[in-house]
Amino acid sequence: MSSFLYGLGRAAFRRRLAVLLSWVAALVLLGGVATAVSGAFDENFTLPGTESQTALDSLGRTFPQVSGTSAQVIVVAPPGASVRDAGIRSAIEEGVRGYGRIDQVDSATSPFDKLVSGVIAADNEAAIIAVQLNVDSAEIEPSTLDALQRETAALQSSIPGSTVSVGGEAFSNNTPHFSIVEVLGVVIALVVLFLTLGSLRAAGMPLLTALMGVAITMVLIFGATGLTTVSSTTPMLALMLGLAVGIDYALFILSRHRDQLGAGMDPEESAAQAVATAGSAVVFAGLTVMIALCGLAVARIPFLTTMGVAAALGVAIAVAIALTLLPALLGFAGAKLRPRASRRPAALLKRTRTPSARVRRVTAVKAPRMTLGRRWVRAVTRRPVITIVVVVAVLGALAYPAKDLRIALPDNGAADPGTPGRVTYDLVSDHFGEGYNGPLIVSATIVGSNDPVGVMNGIADEIRDLPGVASVPLATPNQGADTGIVQVIPTTGPDSAQTKALVLQIRSMQDHFREVYGVPVAVTGFTAIAIDVSDRLGKALLPFGILVVGLSLLLLTMVFRSIAVPLKATLGYLLSVGASFGATALVFERGWFADVFNVHQTGPVISFLPILLMGVLFGLAMDYEVFLVSRMREDFVHSGDARAAVESGFVASSKVVVAAAVIMFAVFGAFVPQGEGPIKTIAFGLAVGVFVDAFIVRMILVPAVLALLGRSAWWLPGWIDRRLPSFDVEGEALAHQVSLANWPTPDDDHLVYAEGLQVRSDSGAVSSSLNIFVKPREVLVVQGPAGAGKTALLLTLAGRMRIMAEVRGEPRQRSASAKIAGLVLPEQASRVRRRTAFVDCAEPMDLPAELRAVLAQRPSLIFVDHADLINTDADRGALASLLDEVTFGSEKRAVVLAVPDHAVLADLIPGAYSYLTLGPVADLTEARTG
Repeated sequence: MSSFLYGLGRAAFRRRLAVLLSWVAALVLLGGVATAVSGAFDENFTLPGTESQTALDSLGRTFPQVSGTSAQVIVVAPPGASVRDAGIRSAIEEGVRGYGRIDQVDSATSPFDKLVSGVIAADNEAAIIAVQLNVDSAEIEPSTLDALQRETAALQSSIPGSTVSVGGEAFSNNTPHFSIVEVLGVVIALVVLFLTLGSLRAAGMPLLTALMGVAITMVLIFGATGLTTVSSTTPMLALMLGLAVGIDYALFILSRHRDQLGAGMDPEESAAQAVATAGSAVVFAGLTVMIALCGLAVARIPFLTTMGVAAALGVAIAVAIALTLLPALLGFAGAKLRPRASRRPAALLKRTRTPSARVRRVTAVKAPRMTLGRRWVRAVTRRPVITIVVVVAVLGALAYPAKDLRIALPDNGAADPGTPGRVTYDLVSDHFGEGYNGPLIVSATIVGSNDPVGVMNGIADEIRDLPGVASVPLATPNQGADTGIVQVIPTTGPDSAQTKALVLQIRSMQDHFREVYGVPVAVTGFTAIAIDVSDRLGKALLPFGILVVGLSLLLLTMVFRSIAVPLKATLGYLLSVGASFGATALVFERGWFADVFNVHQTGPVISFLPILLMGVLFGLAMDYEVFLVSRMREDFVHSGDARAAVESGFVASSKVVVAAAVIMFAVFGAFVPQGEGPIKTIAFGLAVGVFVDAFIVRMILVPAVLALLGRSAWWLPGWIDRRLPSFDVEGEALAHQVSLANWPTPDDDHLVYAEGLQVRSDSGAVSSSLNIFVKPREVLVVQGPAGAGKTALLLTLAGRMRIMAEVRGEPRQRSASAKIAGLVLPEQASRVRRRTAFVDCAEPMDLPAELRAVLAQRPSLIFVDHADLINTDADRGALASLLDEVTFGSEKRAVVLAVPDHAVLADLIPGAYSYLTLGPVADLTEARTG
């Protein structure tokens, strides 16, 4: 990966104008498309496959009058008056007719209708007008809502001294909006970037790239509203995450670039190396966030899946911009980003290499400077056991309130005070009880009944007698007498445990209703769907947690080649999540510091908050883990001193990690004071989680645990190591590749230049060190008995088998180096494969045709294994022709053949050739034919 990113960073730096224009063009093009196809946000939370959703979909076909969105109008009589007074009643009846004439309104039901009951308060001070629309909430035109509010104002004017308010489901679709407070988070980020980087030009780059990523993400999300159901929470979540990770990812790369410039590195080389090293960590960190967000699909809830995918898309765009647009901007800045004073002498960073020398890192021999970071890490690692116990105890105590965290879908009771939906909700609760804000609908399929009215009345009477039922205002069949509904008003609010218990009790009577009345029934409506959504999300939490923890262990094991580090990281993640849940419960459910955070209504948090926090915090926690611990591992790999590596790695990376955490905390925190209900709780939970994870878990717990474990922290069983791919986030492979860029000489033309290779035979014997040199138009024959390792050597040189190190998880030096066609193995093996061809004569084939196809690909190197099996005149002639073409042709090629004995091919090779004998004592010999 680091080799690919190295080339990508260099290409973006060189072609900076094209890269910049490409991103701008993408924004403009996508913006135009989104404008053409965008629709409206939809707050209808559907839940396919559940009883409530299936019943509601069925009502849409058989009883459309009750399947659309509804609105409530509450009329509160003037003090001392009654809604039953003739003048007030007449005004209400006229208002009902006015509501009925509004476009998209299917019907408006008077509270005095003989078919309804329970919609006039017991003290006659208030009445409810039910307004049924014939469209879903996403299809409601703004003109319809305006007309409803105008009619409501007219009704209030007709009853002097009264209070009339319209609300309900139709007024719960709040589109996202931004305020100056969110901008404050960006300002704080700019200040932190300036303090961290020491340059206003440098500080502006992460903001510019993050804003570009957010803009592209936003237009994609708004465009998606015309194609699928997207809730208004989706863009706000994507905005928060896009800003936070976009700034952080650019900061990590830019900080590494500035360090390298300060050491005297060329700007182009520095940009390429920064993208390759810090960019590798960015790719891994972004990948973990995206996997966690897409993992929200585990809950099998469409709106949550859409939300996760949209946010993951924003993270992917942030990663892509950090790896391409940022190095392009670095190209425009050039050497202007170089710090005024070098942080360390450039001479200390020089690396030299001769054909037989290994890469060495030169370090200054002087006492380390006593910075705040060094004092901090020494303090937390002086007594690591005490540090660990204190951190776990404090975070465990903070997580304890999470046991009482309740979840529910938001309703108008959580809307901003003063909005139509919230005013109506409060008035209904005050005059009728909270249950009137969350009615249930019990549907029955009565197509086979001889007495549909009697059946519906019988079901209504039994439900009316259940505990927890305030009233049953309506029980009626549809016009076709094939479907009936019973409207049930609970005594408690939509998000209460008692309402959920009532839903479960009615559902438990389904067999009874089928037996007595011969009809199947189902409980549906917004409240029932909300309960089902919360139940499914609650049940999905454990599988999702197992998925996230499992991914955490697997990914971190691949990155750090360790058992202890992933376990420690996972424990820290769980502590961060628990603390976030606990703090959220204290503020939003128990009301602690509610005024400070502008929380107007306490109660259950939005249903998808726990699973969303787990997913997002997982990715962010892995960000900090990778950027902090990878530097510690890098220093351990080079020094072998585990305790010193904890300190040096912490000092080198803590400043940028702290800056990144402060920025992310500021971005999330900015959405808390003025944020809407769901966004406020999500932003608060993320802000607390980031603070705890970055400043307590990663800055205190991580160094303490690693200091306590010492060298054992980096231990990984060899059998696991061999089966795991390597991410190389430390950039060790890139360092090797860069060190060999001019090896053996800048203008060397060898197609094979290898030193120190060793071949293991089938018997386990290891050959002596092999030095192999092949120039264009040369032929090399590798000979040795069966099982000597000839095939393995050819596959390795062809980039098809990796050069393996014997020791893993320990500091190690490379004992072998190889360049094939100017490319370094194993880092550039994929490019080597494109420049080489491999023919195995042990496989049945038409050899002349195969060799012609090989030449047509114009490879630089051709490897022919088991050449001794070529025994027909046609095949030998084809090989001889190939060797002749390589030796005397115009193309600069070379051939490497493998046989038991070079003599079997001597008559086919024109001119001189070399042969290499594999065995305990390897020998490279030159031979001349003829």
